[in-house]
Amino acid sequence: MKILVFSPYYPPHIGGLESHADEFNKYLSQRGVDITVFTPKLPATASEFETRHNNVKVIRFPAFAIISNYPLPKFWSLKFWRLFFALFKEKFDITISRTRFFNTSLLALIYAKIKKNRWIHIEHGSDFVVLSSTTKTFIAKIYDYVFGRLIFKFSDLNISISGAVQTFVGKFDQRPSPVIYRGLDMDEIDKIETNHDLKKKYQEKIIISFVGRLYKWKSVETSIMAVKSLPPALKNRVVFLIVGDGEDLEYLKNVSADEKNIEFLGNMPRNKAISILKATDIYLHSSKSGGGLSTSLLEAMYCGCAVIATPNEGASEVIINGSNGMLANNHSEIAEKLEELIESGISVAYSDTAKKYIQNNFNWHNSISAYAKIFEI
Repeated sequence: MKILVFSPYYPPHIGGLESHADEFNKYLSQRGVDITVFTPKLPATASEFETRHNNVKVIRFPAFAIISNYPLPKFWSLKFWRLFFALFKEKFDITISRTRFFNTSLLALIYAKIKKNRWIHIEHGSDFVVLSSTTKTFIAKIYDYVFGRLIFKFSDLNISISGAVQTFVGKFDQRPSPVIYRGLDMDEIDKIETNHDLKKKYQEKIIISFVGRLYKWKSVETSIMAVKSLPPALKNRVVFLIVGDGEDLEYLKNVSADEKNIEFLGNMPRNKAISILKATDIYLHSSKSGGGLSTSLLEAMYCGCAVIATPNEGASEVIINGSNGMLANNHSEIAEKLEELIESGISVAYSDTAKKYIQNNFNWHNSISAYAKIFEI
């Protein structure tokens, strides 16, 4: 079987969608599936052609980001059109797209309908996009109602990566949209060592962290406000490390400007981000609705962090409150949970239970088996 995947981003670009797409291809290719990925050449240093894993061929086309983390093809580039039209010379059994608001999903629509391919769309979003300005947010919403609706309506099947995504897809398309949770590449995570330098640097501190893109809907500001509102005696015992980049970076730096215990570490390779999670005591996930299922949240739980999260971005589907983590609704509740964890010595009960839960429910064997049934492999 040959599958063509239109992916809005792909490693070495960093993010949860990227790791989901790459690990999905890795484990699916192990079943003898021939996979070709068509994706933007971002970052610019990425190779134009590459073969990964077990015969996963990656073709990267010329692209640019019109706004932070929203890529578009360089339509004026002959190379883009040459690479795109070359796909029509090959015969693929299935076309796959990811996330309706990326331009690559429109390319998948065009390709699948012209070639009369079976087209399966995998949706990663659980709400309309929220950006830094009301104008950008309004434009994104209009785009969803026009082009997002086309993606959902014309695909042969929409697969949701979480229950929250399934609910959102149902607003546009009444056909069943099966939920298939992602797996984690646990063997690869296990190979990554704890960031001992970080542990040594903050040996007298409780390490709190967040890893992800710094966008409005990630609501990192909520976590910052929670840390800022801790009693002085407790605040002096913690350090909050924020790993990532995005259009809200400068705003978040301004919000935390007077806080010496809040540090921005910038974008990092995934291995280094994982090493920081392994050094983390408490992971904060204060997202608003928007994302489908936070990869960093799952990784933090697997790495043994005690997790405090708002119910959004799939957290309420993963965290059993008081068993494998804590759920909170606002910065005041997050601060209360932080105090509780710090005062109780950060019990390992949550982290032990969380790791076992992830092992049982978010492994690629189960995920790929579910996809294989749909693909009829």
